[in-house]
Amino acid sequence: MAVNVRASVSQILRNKDDIGEEEDEPKKKSREDWRKAKELEEARKAGTAPAAVDETGKDINPHIPQYISSAPWYYGTSGPTLKHQRPQEDREAQFTKLDTYYNKGVDSSKVVTKFRKGSCENCGAMTHKKKDCLERPRKIGAKYTNVGIAPDEFSQPNLNLSYDGKRDRWNGYNPEQHKAIIEEYQKVEEAKRELRAKKLDQDPDAKDDDEIAEEDEDKYVDEVDMPGTKVDSKQRITVRNLRIREDTAKYLRNLDPNSAYYDPKTRSMRDNPNPEVAESEYLGENFARFSGDTRAHAAAAVFAWDARARGLDVHLLAEPTKLQLLQRQYDEKKEQFKTQVKQAVLEKYGGEEHLKVPPRELLLAQTEVFTRYNRDGTLVQGPEKQLAKSKYEEDVLINNHTSVWGSYWKDGQWGFKCCHSFIKMSYCVGEAGKSVVMEVPEQTGKHTAPSEVTEKKEKAKSDKSSSSSSSDSSSSDSEPDSRSKTERTSKKKNKKKAKKKKKKELKKEKKLEDKLKKALEMEERQQKHAEYLLSVDERKRPYNSMVQVQAPTEEELEAYKMKKRREEDPMSQFL
Repeated sequence: MAVNVRASVSQILRNKDDIGEEEDEPKKKSREDWRKAKELEEARKAGTAPAAVDETGKDINPHIPQYISSAPWYYGTSGPTLKHQRPQEDREAQFTKLDTYYNKGVDSSKVVTKFRKGSCENCGAMTHKKKDCLERPRKIGAKYTNVGIAPDEFSQPNLNLSYDGKRDRWNGYNPEQHKAIIEEYQKVEEAKRELRAKKLDQDPDAKDDDEIAEEDEDKYVDEVDMPGTKVDSKQRITVRNLRIREDTAKYLRNLDPNSAYYDPKTRSMRDNPNPEVAESEYLGENFARFSGDTRAHAAAAVFAWDARARGLDVHLLAEPTKLQLLQRQYDEKKEQFKTQVKQAVLEKYGGEEHLKVPPRELLLAQTEVFTRYNRDGTLVQGPEKQLAKSKYEEDVLINNHTSVWGSYWKDGQWGFKCCHSFIKMSYCVGEAGKSVVMEVPEQTGKHTAPSEVTEKKEKAKSDKSSSSSSSDSSSSDSEPDSRSKTERTSKKKNKKKAKKKKKKELKKEKKLEDKLKKALEMEERQQKHAEYLLSVDERKRPYNSMVQVQAPTEEELEAYKMKKRREEDPMSQFL
């Protein structure tokens, strides 16, 4: 006989007595039983297996969490059930039901004309005493006058409300009371209709009260806070953070992806989404932002700053009238000075007739701005967006050169393509300069490759060694054969020392080259890793807080300088 694990202690002991001493403790589930129970639970959730049934024959929802569906051990259940989650009948019987309501107010069905013993001495009501009376204290109580005896309150039942009943906001409400409210509103509407009919009979052109009320609402609608707005009393600004649902979304005005850019984060569209339409409903936020007195206010602020910097005591917010007068005087004097200078130049040099020439587009009948029109003359496509030019001067030719500086590259040096000159301020000699190889001294700021550096050093050392050997041989021929053996041995020793020094220097150079190569490889890896991190979404980037920071070595600095990107270099994108 299998014993339920969820059974109570008394049930376990009872089962133990029935079974005997064969089973000392309840049988635990094996791993296979747990696996089967888990598979059955998943099948019930998927709908492939029938749901569990409680003791009343109702299906139990398999998606109910386990902490709700599992009964405590002391509840004494023998199978799946949800009875422990439902209201218990023995506890619910002692509480008042939620549908029972109590009367409010006073019982006006009985009229009392004589004071009764045990009633309130102030008002004469039987349901409370004098100290609990809520009426105004009378000069002479109802006990002595028998006049104006108040009706009794309703005798309420002894309510024993449960936890939910105490917190029920509709507890004690009689639905029949709502009929009185409806009847009152109906009477008011009937009275309004009668007044309306009388006014129309007297004056047919008179406005209705509802129309007047609507006009008043429209008049003061600007003072009402709109939904979705945030009013900051300190800064005196109103921020719209929600779009009114009746408005058309900005990104739906033009579905072309190449139209005006829409920023979903700030819900802003600066440019006009339909520039080709003559009368568009939405012209962009820049149009509204720089309309009205916005530019005048900005110009006044700049003028106040400049005047303050030049020692004039004026402020935009403190003295706006004074600032406006000063700005007007300044503008008038500025225009007057400009016209005087212009007139003086024209009187001295002439040429006033050239200022009255029509525009260049009308004279030449052509322009660089591309526009497209329909047959009826309406604009189809407006002028294209002008790309922002570089802040640097472009196509500036100096010293008779026909190409710009940086158009030629050779051996890590920039030059002119027209004459292959590597000197920036040199004079162009044309094709003749290409045939002549100009020797340019190495600049300290530029870095050559490590292999070129080692080749140059080896050539210089080999030249030195060959010159020294030739000098030694010439001296040995000129000297007489009677040289001593000691001089020859010392010479051999010096040669061996020189060879050892050369080998050590070559080893050092090789080590430096290897270190530099490793540093270059590391720099390339770091640059690739940085590009990868920039391409990844910000939320998926790893943190760098655990990286150990150390001072870079000389090889790492050299590798960084060699691999450094020079954005100002005009030919960097062709490398």
